Amino acid sequence: MNPLFRLRWSQVLNPMIWKIPLSSSVQFGCKPMGPFVRHSVRCYRIRLPNGEVPEQVKELTEKLFQGDRRSLSRSITLLESTNPLRRQEGQYILSEAMNYLHEQEKSSGRYTLRIGLSGPPGAGKSTFIESLGSRLTGTTPWLMDKEETTVELDGSKKKAKPVPIPTDKHRVAVLAIDPSSYATGGSLLADKTRMFELSRDPNAYIRPTPSGGNLGGVARSTNETVLLCEASGYDLVLVETVGVGQSETAVADMVDLFVLIIPPAGGDEYQGIKRGIVEYADIVVVNKADGDLLAPAHRIAIEYNSALKYQRRRRPNWRPEVMLVSSYMGTGLPAFWNRVLEFKAQHIATNELQSIRKKQMKVWMWNYVKEGVWDQFRAHPKIRLELAEIERQVEAGELAPGPAAEQLVQLFSQTP
Repeated sequence: MNPLFRLRWSQVLNPMIWKIPLSSSVQFGCKPMGPFVRHSVRCYRIRLPNGEVPEQVKELTEKLFQGDRRSLSRSITLLESTNPLRRQEGQYILSEAMNYLHEQEKSSGRYTLRIGLSGPPGAGKSTFIESLGSRLTGTTPWLMDKEETTVELDGSKKKAKPVPIPTDKHRVAVLAIDPSSYATGGSLLADKTRMFELSRDPNAYIRPTPSGGNLGGVARSTNETVLLCEASGYDLVLVETVGVGQSETAVADMVDLFVLIIPPAGGDEYQGIKRGIVEYADIVVVNKADGDLLAPAHRIAIEYNSALKYQRRRRPNWRPEVMLVSSYMGTGLPAFWNRVLEFKAQHIATNELQSIRKKQMKVWMWNYVKEGVWDQFRAHPKIRLELAEIERQVEAGELAPGPAAEQLVQLFSQTP
């Protein structure tokens, strides 16, 4: 039995057990904060008990770097675990993965690509991902529509220029952030069931993850999962959000390119701007542009093109573009992917991609800080002692929410 799991809670919560230095090059440290802390362990660099990394974890890390799918799944499960001891193992693997990726980028100069996909429910996000992913892995051939047209800002149409067929093959990882089950808290797995063919592709990996009720359409461990997928050899990571509406923008701080997928209906141009999500989009895809929906798709594309004219650009050297795509037919996908490659090449040449990822690391750090402060707040002895009574007073109308919050903050600021 792994000695790591023989520890009792009394030992885990003993600060002295964490003062043993690691023998490995990666040093960790953790300040325990109580048995009620579930995710706060993420905000600290962890020291494994006895200063030794279990051989099983080292072996798991090596297999992860070799592209083993089962090892990738197990590593992600460790990071998602609410068991502090398992999360320590996951954090070790994550640190090794970050070092591995850094060395890979230095030696080869090649960068992976992270794409976030968002949109309202029913826009066809899962179908779009399966259609694009199966072509990028080489399972499905690319298809060009000879009658493909582009939509100008004035609403006119013209014959599109010939679009080259992509030839490079990729290993694709899909992180499908699913709604959480109210009964169990787990993922409903709906997104994976809609990508049945891609889930059987040996060059693709699909990981459904419950959102856990988090706003922003992403899960708490999405950042870590992206890095583990890249360390396992997947050069393209697609993050599909849960589809929650205007708050679904947190993924923009986790990816290189943000794609908004919309159906060929859904309101006028100003409604799209009002949602707030359009201003984050680097590419807007009008999906389901085929058959009877082709004309409505053109109309929606014109409206969004017109709206984007008056919108402030999020990136100074990149103009968002509206593109027509039929995930079912496969038309428009080559043009979309070539536009993605153009984005990647441009941002690598100007070092903007590196700058984007550095800023994302800072956002990631502050997300950890927020989670850590919240967990410390809930574990504070005086908060735990007074919280139930303060909540009762608020529910009974004896205390307003504002003064109640101030009272809790004052209690939290006091030394335990």
